[in-house]
Amino acid sequence: MNSDARHYWLMKSEPDAFSIDELKRRKQEAWDGVRNYQARNFMRDGMRPGDRIFFYHSNCALPGIVGIAEVATDAYPDPSQFDPHSPYFDPGSTREQPRWMLVEVKFVKKFKRTISLDELKRHNALTGMPLLRKGNRLSVMPVDAAEWSYILQLE
Repeated sequence: MNSDARHYWLMKSEPDAFSIDELKRRKQEAWDGVRNYQARNFMRDGMRPGDRIFFYHSNCALPGIVGIAEVATDAYPDPSQFDPHSPYFDPGSTREQPRWMLVEVKFVKKFKRTISLDELKRHNALTGMPLLRKGNRLSVMPVDAAEWSYILQLE
């Protein structure tokens, strides 16, 4: 694959903590608080400005994809890891060797409806998505181009 090509992602957020509507109001926001190494690696090693993101509401009455965001920055150290007052504080992380990274995301579009997790599970074309794999609880995961295009047609 061409390293300059756009990549696609899915990022989960609980709407009570940070919703698509909040991102729309703020326009751009740091995606902080990720404390899973694999999710961090996706942000640090895979995400580039211009990549597109499905914004997914999790742990709510109707979990599912609610809109689109875009990666706005390259990854940089998540400042919350250094703040002893933050719930995301990591005493083992140093400014010289930060453990946790984030990217900033910007609002692109809110969908007219939620494309629910149950609906996504009913489409054979999406069975390979990491989101739909049993036991996958990652908050940041890749979406391949074919899955991206297919899901856009569901809106």
